[in-house]
Amino acid sequence: MRAAALRLLPAVVLAAACLPTGAQADAAADLVDLINEYRTSLPACEGRRAAMASPLSPSDRLASVAPAGARDLGAALRGVGYPAAAATTIQVSGPENAAAAFRLAAGRYCAELLDPRYSQIGVARSAGNAWRINLARPLLPAHLGDWRRAGRTILSLVNEARARPRQCGAQRFAAAPPLAWNEALGAAALAHSRDMAERDYFSHDDPEGRSVGRRATAAGYRWQHVGENIAAGLGEPAGVVAGWLASPGHCANIMAPDFAEMGAAYAVRNGSARGVWWTQTFGRS
Repeated sequence: MRAAALRLLPAVVLAAACLPTGAQADAAADLVDLINEYRTSLPACEGRRAAMASPLSPSDRLASVAPAGARDLGAALRGVGYPAAAATTIQVSGPENAAAAFRLAAGRYCAELLDPRYSQIGVARSAGNAWRINLARPLLPAHLGDWRRAGRTILSLVNEARARPRQCGAQRFAAAPPLAWNEALGAAALAHSRDMAERDYFSHDDPEGRSVGRRATAAGYRWQHVGENIAAGLGEPAGVVAGWLASPGHCANIMAPDFAEMGAAYAVRNGSARGVWWTQTFGRS
């Protein structure tokens, strides 16, 4: 399956008063965290309450793209070998740290930052406190493979993350024991991914208000603790997990010591804006 043709949106350029330099090397990662937290917080945008959007997966290749403007974005993406279905770029000049850059961009261009079509982000900061935020959704591979194999790949990547201490936004987590694969949780994840794809929505609650606990129970899982991560728009498990780890709330689920098992699955809908939906279901029985 291939996603829709590349759609380039206008570049956004903001300016603020020149401030001193001295940002830390991880300032770009801090800005990604802030944007991902924003995308899951249901903020008000242009007078309306925004829907939850998938976390953005950091991409070094996307961060390396430095177009002069929107007209140059397509060529710049092709130049680094990034096959984009949709993309835009935001440039912010002046803020001396990630928090200030986020406030300036979100205050004027919330719609771009919250756009559910985007699934990856690249942030770069250059001299003079110039920040570039590139947002894109890559074309999906023609075949994503078996959902269970993809889910087990997510399990392996998650256990690699849990093996080391990790900072998830403001929370610091110690290393946690590895999770085990659970077929019932995998079935619950598959059911939710398929439902989101078939009815073209993105939420932990389905349109009837059923949440992860109901889905886990329906799949036959008798749980003490249960949780869920969802994502959309990416065709590779590694990118999906990277997006969750770059989003404080999703990262906290991955590192939570309360969970002992998980299942994960994806579903595809041809011709949709998101293309593919992923669900990771956690539990302890």
